[in-house]
Amino acid sequence: MYINQPKKPFLKRITADNKKRTIVLASIIVFILVIGGAFLYGKSLLEPVKKDSKTTVNVNIPSGSSVSAIADILKENNVIKSEKAFQYYVKYKGASGFQAGYYHLTKGMDLNTIIKKLTNGGTNYAFQITVPEGKQLTQIASAIAKETKYSEKDIIAKLDDQTFISKLKKQYPDTITDDVLNKDIKHPLEGYLFPATYPFTDPDASLEDIITAMIKQTNSYVETYKSSLEKKKLSIHDALTMASLIEEEATAKVDRHKIASVFYNRLEKDMPLQTDPTVLYAAGKHKDRVFYKDLKIDSPYNTYKNKGLPPGPIANAGESSWDAALNPDKTDYLYFLAKSNGEVVFTKTLKEHNKAKEKYITNKDSE
Repeated sequence: MYINQPKKPFLKRITADNKKRTIVLASIIVFILVIGGAFLYGKSLLEPVKKDSKTTVNVNIPSGSSVSAIADILKENNVIKSEKAFQYYVKYKGASGFQAGYYHLTKGMDLNTIIKKLTNGGTNYAFQITVPEGKQLTQIASAIAKETKYSEKDIIAKLDDQTFISKLKKQYPDTITDDVLNKDIKHPLEGYLFPATYPFTDPDASLEDIITAMIKQTNSYVETYKSSLEKKKLSIHDALTMASLIEEEATAKVDRHKIASVFYNRLEKDMPLQTDPTVLYAAGKHKDRVFYKDLKIDSPYNTYKNKGLPPGPIANAGESSWDAALNPDKTDYLYFLAKSNGEVVFTKTLKEHNKAKEKYITNKDSE
Protein backbone atom coordinates (compact mmCIF):
# COMPACT_ATOMS: atom_id res chain seq x y z
CA MET A 1 0.00 0.00 0.00
CA TYR A 2 1.35 3.44 -0.90
CA ILE A 3 1.23 5.91 1.85
CA ASN A 4 1.66 9.70 1.24
CA GLN A 5 4.61 11.13 3.11
CA PRO A 6 3.86 14.15 5.30
CA LYS A 7 4.86 17.48 3.74
CA LYS A 8 5.29 19.43 6.93
CA PRO A 9 9.08 18.96 7.27
CA PHE A 10 9.53 20.21 3.69
CA LEU A 11 7.54 23.33 4.47
CA LYS A 12 9.63 23.86 7.56
CA ARG A 13 12.78 23.73 5.44
CA ILE A 14 11.34 26.33 3.05
CA THR A 15 10.39 28.57 5.95
CA ALA A 16 13.83 28.23 7.49
CA ASP A 17 15.51 29.06 4.18
CA ASN A 18 13.29 32.13 3.77
CA LYS A 19 14.22 33.28 7.24
CA LYS A 20 17.90 32.91 6.48
CA ARG A 21 17.55 34.83 3.24
CA THR A 22 15.56 37.52 5.03
CA ILE A 23 18.17 37.82 7.76
CA VAL A 24 20.99 37.97 5.21
CA LEU A 25 19.13 40.55 3.13
CA ALA A 26 18.33 42.63 6.22
CA SER A 27 21.96 42.43 7.29
CA ILE A 28 23.11 43.64 3.87
CA ILE A 29 20.64 46.54 3.96
CA VAL A 30 21.72 47.50 7.49
CA PHE A 31 25.38 47.28 6.42
CA ILE A 32 24.71 49.50 3.40
CA LEU A 33 22.82 51.99 5.56
CA VAL A 34 25.58 52.04 8.16
CA ILE A 35 28.30 52.45 5.54
CA GLY A 36 26.26 55.07 3.67
CA GLY A 37 25.44 56.92 6.86
CA ALA A 38 29.07 56.83 7.96
CA PHE A 39 30.13 58.15 4.54
CA LEU A 40 27.63 60.98 4.65
CA TYR A 41 28.58 61.81 8.23
CA GLY A 42 32.26 61.75 7.36
CA LYS A 43 31.60 63.94 4.33
CA SER A 44 29.68 66.42 6.47
CA LEU A 45 32.68 66.80 8.79
CA LEU A 46 34.68 68.18 5.87
CA GLU A 47 32.10 70.86 5.09
CA PRO A 48 31.99 74.39 6.57
CA VAL A 49 30.77 74.84 10.13
CA LYS A 50 28.33 77.49 8.94
CA LYS A 51 27.90 77.74 5.19
CA ASP A 52 27.91 81.29 3.73
CA SER A 53 29.18 82.81 7.01
CA LYS A 54 31.55 85.71 6.34
CA THR A 55 32.21 86.73 9.94
CA THR A 56 35.95 86.79 10.54
CA VAL A 57 37.40 84.48 13.19
CA ASN A 58 40.95 85.45 14.15
CA VAL A 59 43.08 82.41 14.96
CA ASN A 60 46.67 82.36 16.23
CA ILE A 61 48.82 79.36 15.30
CA PRO A 62 51.96 79.37 17.50
CA SER A 63 55.36 78.46 16.09
CA GLY A 64 56.10 74.71 16.16
CA SER A 65 52.43 73.65 16.38
CA SER A 66 51.75 70.05 15.33
CA VAL A 67 48.83 69.10 13.09
CA SER A 68 47.06 67.79 16.18
CA ALA A 69 47.61 71.07 18.05
CA ILE A 70 46.43 73.07 15.04
CA ALA A 71 43.31 70.90 14.83
CA ASP A 72 42.58 71.61 18.52
CA ILE A 73 43.00 75.37 18.00
CA LEU A 74 40.73 75.38 14.95
CA LYS A 75 38.05 73.37 16.77
CA GLU A 76 38.32 75.61 19.82
CA ASN A 77 37.64 78.60 17.55
CA ASN A 78 34.76 76.71 15.92
CA VAL A 79 36.05 76.92 12.34
CA ILE A 80 36.16 73.12 11.87
CA LYS A 81 33.67 70.45 12.94
CA SER A 82 36.07 67.74 14.05
CA GLU A 83 39.73 67.60 15.07
CA LYS A 84 40.07 63.98 13.93
CA ALA A 85 38.42 64.66 10.58
CA PHE A 86 40.84 67.55 10.04
CA GLN A 87 43.87 65.40 10.90
CA TYR A 88 42.75 62.50 8.68
CA TYR A 89 42.00 64.87 5.80
CA VAL A 90 45.41 66.56 6.11
CA LYS A 91 47.05 63.11 5.96
CA TYR A 92 44.86 62.05 3.02
CA LYS A 93 45.75 65.26 1.09
CA GLY A 94 49.42 64.93 1.98
CA ALA A 95 49.38 68.54 3.19
CA SER A 96 52.37 69.84 5.13
CA GLY A 97 54.40 72.96 5.81
CA PHE A 98 51.77 74.73 7.91
CA GLN A 99 53.06 78.10 9.08
CA ALA A 100 52.74 80.00 12.32
CA GLY A 101 50.95 83.33 12.44
CA TYR A 102 47.56 84.94 12.71
CA TYR A 103 44.89 83.64 10.37
CA HIS A 104 41.67 85.42 9.58
CA LEU A 105 39.25 82.61 8.83
CA THR A 106 35.48 82.25 8.64
CA LYS A 107 33.03 79.52 9.59
CA GLY A 108 32.03 79.46 5.94
CA MET A 109 35.40 77.97 4.85
CA ASP A 110 35.74 74.28 3.97
CA LEU A 111 38.79 72.21 4.94
CA ASN A 112 40.48 72.67 1.56
CA THR A 113 40.38 76.46 1.93
CA ILE A 114 41.62 76.36 5.54
CA ILE A 115 44.48 73.99 4.67
CA LYS A 116 45.50 76.21 1.74
CA LYS A 117 45.60 79.29 3.99
CA LEU A 118 47.65 77.48 6.64
CA THR A 119 50.11 76.44 3.96
CA ASN A 120 50.39 79.94 2.44
CA GLY A 121 51.07 81.54 5.80
CA GLY A 122 49.33 83.98 8.12
CA THR A 123 49.79 87.62 9.04
CA ASN A 124 51.69 89.40 11.80
CA TYR A 125 48.55 91.04 13.20
CA ALA A 126 45.84 89.47 15.34
CA PHE A 127 42.99 91.28 13.60
CA GLN A 128 42.34 94.38 11.56
CA ILE A 129 39.46 96.79 11.24
CA THR A 130 38.70 98.54 7.97
CA VAL A 131 36.85 101.85 8.24
CA PRO A 132 35.63 103.03 4.80
CA GLU A 133 35.09 106.67 3.87
CA GLY A 134 31.69 108.25 4.37
CA LYS A 135 30.66 106.00 7.27
CA GLN A 136 28.75 107.14 10.30
CA LEU A 137 29.78 106.30 13.83
CA THR A 138 27.11 103.59 14.19
CA GLN A 139 28.36 101.90 11.03
CA ILE A 140 31.95 102.05 12.26
CA ALA A 141 30.82 100.52 15.57
CA SER A 142 29.38 97.64 13.56
CA ALA A 143 32.71 97.18 11.73
CA ILE A 144 34.57 97.09 15.06
CA ALA A 145 32.10 94.60 16.53
CA LYS A 146 32.51 92.30 13.54
CA GLU A 147 36.25 91.91 14.16
CA THR A 148 36.33 91.95 17.97
CA LYS A 149 34.62 90.56 21.05
CA TYR A 150 32.88 93.87 21.75
CA SER A 151 29.19 94.44 21.04
CA GLU A 152 27.91 97.42 19.05
CA LYS A 153 26.09 98.63 22.15
CA ASP A 154 29.30 98.60 24.22
CA ILE A 155 31.24 100.34 21.43
CA ILE A 156 28.69 103.15 21.08
CA ALA A 157 28.65 103.56 24.87
CA LYS A 158 32.45 103.91 24.92
CA LEU A 159 32.43 106.37 21.99
CA ASP A 160 29.91 108.55 23.85
CA ASP A 161 31.54 108.17 27.27
CA GLN A 162 32.42 111.61 28.66
CA THR A 163 35.29 110.29 30.80
CA PHE A 164 36.90 108.66 27.77
CA ILE A 165 36.36 111.81 25.69
CA SER A 166 38.03 113.92 28.42
CA LYS A 167 40.99 111.55 28.27
CA LEU A 168 41.20 111.99 24.49
CA LYS A 169 41.03 115.78 24.87
CA LYS A 170 44.13 115.70 27.07
CA GLN A 171 45.92 113.33 24.71
CA TYR A 172 45.01 115.17 21.48
CA PRO A 173 44.12 118.75 22.49
CA ASP A 174 44.45 120.14 18.96
CA THR A 175 41.99 117.58 17.58
CA ILE A 176 39.47 116.79 20.31
CA THR A 177 38.26 120.18 21.52
CA ASP A 178 35.31 121.50 23.51
CA ASP A 179 33.41 121.73 20.22
CA VAL A 180 32.59 118.01 20.46
CA LEU A 181 30.68 118.69 23.69
CA ASN A 182 27.97 120.78 21.99
CA LYS A 183 24.66 119.64 23.49
CA ASP A 184 23.10 119.41 20.03
CA ILE A 185 25.62 116.84 18.79
CA LYS A 186 24.35 113.28 18.45
CA HIS A 187 27.70 111.59 19.01
CA PRO A 188 30.76 113.61 20.17
CA LEU A 189 33.22 111.59 18.08
CA GLU A 190 31.15 111.43 14.91
CA GLY A 191 33.48 112.20 11.99
CA TYR A 192 36.62 111.84 14.12
CA LEU A 193 37.32 108.17 13.32
CA PHE A 194 39.52 108.39 10.26
CA PRO A 195 38.81 106.04 7.33
CA ALA A 196 41.69 103.55 7.04
CA THR A 197 42.64 99.95 7.77
CA TYR A 198 43.88 99.39 11.32
CA PRO A 199 45.87 96.23 12.16
CA PHE A 200 46.21 95.19 15.81
CA THR A 201 48.86 92.76 17.05
CA ASP A 202 47.22 92.26 20.44
CA PRO A 203 44.22 89.89 20.10
CA ASP A 204 42.85 91.33 23.35
CA ALA A 205 43.26 95.01 22.41
CA SER A 206 41.02 97.16 24.55
CA LEU A 207 38.19 99.16 23.08
CA GLU A 208 39.94 102.35 24.15
CA ASP A 209 43.10 101.33 22.28
CA ILE A 210 41.10 100.56 19.12
CA ILE A 211 39.26 103.88 19.13
CA THR A 212 42.37 105.83 20.10
CA ALA A 213 44.23 104.44 17.08
CA MET A 214 41.55 105.97 14.83
CA ILE A 215 41.66 109.30 16.65
CA LYS A 216 45.45 109.28 16.39
CA GLN A 217 45.18 108.94 12.60
CA THR A 218 42.81 111.92 12.46
CA ASN A 219 45.23 113.87 14.65
CA SER A 220 48.05 113.20 12.18
CA TYR A 221 45.98 114.81 9.42
CA VAL A 222 45.16 117.75 11.67
CA GLU A 223 48.90 118.33 12.06
CA THR A 224 49.41 118.00 8.29
CA TYR A 225 46.73 120.57 7.50
CA LYS A 226 47.40 122.84 10.48
CA SER A 227 48.70 125.76 8.39
CA SER A 228 45.74 125.48 5.98
CA LEU A 229 43.32 125.50 8.92
CA GLU A 230 44.94 128.60 10.37
CA LYS A 231 45.05 130.33 6.99
CA LYS A 232 41.36 129.68 6.42
CA LYS A 233 40.56 130.51 10.07
CA LEU A 234 38.70 127.25 10.31
CA SER A 235 38.43 125.16 13.48
CA ILE A 236 39.15 121.46 13.17
CA HIS A 237 35.54 120.73 14.14
CA ASP A 238 34.14 122.93 11.38
CA ALA A 239 36.65 121.54 8.90
CA LEU A 240 35.59 117.98 9.73
CA THR A 241 31.94 118.99 9.51
CA MET A 242 32.42 120.58 6.08
CA ALA A 243 34.49 117.62 4.88
CA SER A 244 31.74 115.23 5.98
CA LEU A 245 29.11 117.15 3.98
CA ILE A 246 31.33 117.03 0.91
CA GLU A 247 31.99 113.30 1.44
CA GLU A 248 28.29 112.51 1.70
CA GLU A 249 27.33 114.60 -1.33
CA ALA A 250 30.17 113.49 -3.59
CA THR A 251 29.98 110.82 -6.26
CA ALA A 252 32.78 109.19 -8.22
CA LYS A 253 32.14 111.59 -11.10
CA VAL A 254 32.10 114.87 -9.19
CA ASP A 255 34.78 117.40 -8.37
CA ARG A 256 34.66 117.70 -4.58
CA HIS A 257 36.37 121.08 -4.71
CA LYS A 258 33.42 122.47 -6.70
CA ILE A 259 30.95 121.07 -4.18
CA ALA A 260 32.99 122.77 -1.45
CA SER A 261 32.79 126.04 -3.37
CA VAL A 262 28.99 125.84 -3.44
CA PHE A 263 28.80 125.29 0.31
CA TYR A 264 31.20 128.15 1.09
CA ASN A 265 29.41 130.47 -1.36
CA ARG A 266 26.07 129.76 0.32
CA LEU A 267 27.53 130.35 3.78
CA GLU A 268 28.99 133.64 2.60
CA LYS A 269 25.59 134.77 1.31
CA ASP A 270 23.87 133.61 4.52
CA MET A 271 21.90 131.00 2.59
CA PRO A 272 20.97 127.63 4.15
CA LEU A 273 23.17 124.82 2.84
CA GLN A 274 20.14 122.66 2.01
CA THR A 275 22.08 119.42 1.71
CA ASP A 276 20.01 116.23 1.81
CA PRO A 277 22.48 114.04 3.78
CA THR A 278 22.03 116.27 6.84
CA VAL A 279 18.28 115.59 6.73
CA LEU A 280 18.85 111.85 6.57
CA TYR A 281 21.33 112.07 9.44
CA ALA A 282 18.81 114.02 11.49
CA ALA A 283 16.17 111.36 10.78
CA GLY A 284 18.58 108.51 11.45
CA LYS A 285 17.65 106.88 8.14
CA HIS A 286 19.41 105.67 5.01
CA LYS A 287 17.36 106.42 1.90
CA ASP A 288 18.12 106.80 -1.78
CA ARG A 289 15.94 109.86 -2.04
CA VAL A 290 14.71 112.67 0.21
CA PHE A 291 11.07 113.82 -0.09
CA TYR A 292 9.61 117.20 0.81
CA LYS A 293 8.06 115.81 4.01
CA ASP A 294 11.56 114.80 5.15
CA LEU A 295 12.73 118.40 4.89
CA LYS A 296 10.38 119.42 7.71
CA ILE A 297 12.12 117.36 10.37
CA ASP A 298 12.86 119.43 13.45
CA SER A 299 16.57 119.00 14.14
CA PRO A 300 19.65 121.24 14.43
CA TYR A 301 21.18 118.99 11.74
CA ASN A 302 18.48 119.89 9.20
CA THR A 303 20.26 122.37 6.91
CA TYR A 304 17.01 123.20 5.13
CA LYS A 305 15.59 124.72 8.33
CA ASN A 306 18.83 126.00 9.86
CA LYS A 307 21.51 128.24 8.36
CA GLY A 308 25.19 127.57 8.75
CA LEU A 309 26.96 124.29 9.35
CA PRO A 310 25.23 121.55 11.34
CA PRO A 311 26.40 121.04 14.97
CA GLY A 312 29.04 118.55 13.88
CA PRO A 313 30.14 116.04 11.24
CA ILE A 314 27.55 113.62 9.87
CA ALA A 315 30.11 110.96 8.85
CA ASN A 316 33.84 110.48 8.50
CA ALA A 317 35.66 111.91 5.48
CA GLY A 318 38.59 110.80 3.38
CA GLU A 319 41.62 112.86 2.49
CA SER A 320 40.12 114.10 -0.81
CA SER A 321 37.16 115.62 1.05
CA TRP A 322 39.49 117.10 3.66
CA ASP A 323 41.50 118.76 0.91
CA ALA A 324 38.33 120.05 -0.77
CA ALA A 325 37.09 121.52 2.52
CA LEU A 326 40.35 123.41 2.98
CA ASN A 327 41.00 124.27 -0.66
CA PRO A 328 37.66 124.87 -2.40
CA ASP A 329 37.51 126.06 -6.01
CA LYS A 330 36.79 129.71 -6.69
CA THR A 331 33.38 129.70 -8.41
CA ASP A 332 30.07 131.57 -8.52
CA TYR A 333 28.05 128.39 -8.15
CA LEU A 334 25.28 128.33 -5.58
CA TYR A 335 23.48 125.13 -6.59
CA PHE A 336 24.22 121.61 -7.76
CA LEU A 337 22.28 118.45 -8.42
CA ALA A 338 23.25 114.90 -9.27
CA LYS A 339 22.03 113.24 -12.47
CA SER A 340 21.02 109.58 -12.49
CA ASN A 341 24.40 108.59 -13.96
CA GLY A 342 26.28 110.21 -11.07
CA GLU A 343 27.36 113.34 -12.92
CA VAL A 344 26.76 116.62 -11.11
CA VAL A 345 25.33 119.78 -12.68
CA PHE A 346 26.47 123.07 -11.12
CA THR A 347 24.45 126.28 -11.57
CA LYS A 348 24.70 129.89 -10.43
CA THR A 349 21.05 130.90 -10.05
CA LEU A 350 17.85 129.33 -8.77
CA LYS A 351 16.34 129.70 -12.24
CA GLU A 352 19.19 127.72 -13.81
CA HIS A 353 18.95 125.15 -11.02
CA ASN A 354 15.22 124.63 -11.55
CA LYS A 355 15.78 124.22 -15.29
CA ALA A 356 18.41 121.57 -14.64
CA LYS A 357 16.11 119.93 -12.11
CA GLU A 358 13.27 119.79 -14.63
CA LYS A 359 15.56 118.42 -17.32
CA TYR A 360 17.44 115.79 -15.36
CA ILE A 361 15.13 114.83 -12.48
CA THR A 362 11.48 115.84 -12.97
CA ASN A 363 11.27 114.57 -16.55
CA LYS A 364 13.12 111.42 -15.56
CA ASP A 365 10.58 110.71 -12.82
CA SER A 366 7.69 111.00 -15.26
CA GLU A 367 9.13 108.46 -17.69
